[in-house]
Order: sequence, then C-alpha cells, then structure tokens
Amino acid sequence: MKNIILLSLIFFIVSCGLYRKTDLREVPVNVDDRAAKNIAEGKSFRLGDIGKGGSGNFEFASSNEMWRASISLLDFTPFSNVDYSGGIIITDWFADESDNNEYLKITVRFLSNEIRADGLNVLIHKKTCNELNVCKISKIKSTLSQEIKLAILKEAAILKENELVKDPNYKYPLKREN
Repeated sequence: MKNIILLSLIFFIVSCGLYRKTDLREVPVNVDDRAAKNIAEGKSFRLGDIGKGGSGNFEFASSNEMWRASISLLDFTPFSNVDYSGGIIITDWFADESDNNEYLKITVRFLSNEIRADGLNVLIHKKTCNELNVCKISKIKSTLSQEIKLAILKEAAILKENELVKDPNYKYPLKREN
C-alpha cells in the first residue's frame, strides 16, 4: 500500500509540471546570473526585507571609542550583559572587600556613537542585604555615576585621538602660544 501511495505521489508531481527536465546549456553556471534569470522569469518570491541586508554601513564594537573605553574602565568587575547592538553594558553585582552586605551594579547605556556627554547614561544600583539574606535593591544618585561617565568620555577622547594620529590624512591641530 505504501508503495502504491509513493508511486502515485511521484506520478502526480511529474504530471503536474512541478518537476521538469532542464537543459543544462540553458541554466547559467554562476549563482548570481541564475538568480537574476529566475527573478526575470518571475520564479522568485520575497519575504519583505528579509535577506536584503542592511545599509552597508557596519559599525563594530572595536571601532567605537566609547564602547572600548567603557569595557576598559569596567574590566574590574564581571559583566552580566554586554550587547553592542542594543547599546548597553550591565555589570554583575560586585562588592567592596570592606562591606560584605552591600553590592553595586553599574549599567552603561549608549545613546549615541559620538563622544558626547549626552551620548552616555550611567546608572548605579545598590543592593543591601541583612543577616537573613533579605535584600533591598535601589537606584542611587551619587557622584560615582558622573565620575564613571567622565572617565569613559576622557578615555574615549584619548582613543579617538590615537586613532586620528595613525591616520595619514590627519592634520595636527595648531599649537597655541601663551
């Protein structure tokens, strides 16, 4: 019975025209030529913008000075989430050796690829636990977030300047005389 169904299925596919013999002399060897021929004959379909690619303007973490400066500055703590495409770095909870009941978590959000003060947001969360391991988490406002932000911006500016100096078309700024 299975053989009869299989034979009927094969006969149906062949008779419907889904399978046709092709002359290899008429089929282009190059994949791009073959795809262009199929599109011209209407043998293709598209699923919106899937597979079209992007703008061709790729930016990677290694080319972004703010990203590299942030990773370099926060390398003393383990990271729980580092997502370049989402523009966020989140450290894991870490503690100072002096206090075992207080932990900090730093979140750096990138709002721009440019080295600007408003292109970066630094948040600090504090977790305080008691002896029964009941913890309270709160977002803190302190000068530490501004200091981290300033340190990232300074390091990013240094990285950018070092990259510019390596560029053969870079014109050194004129030195001012006092």
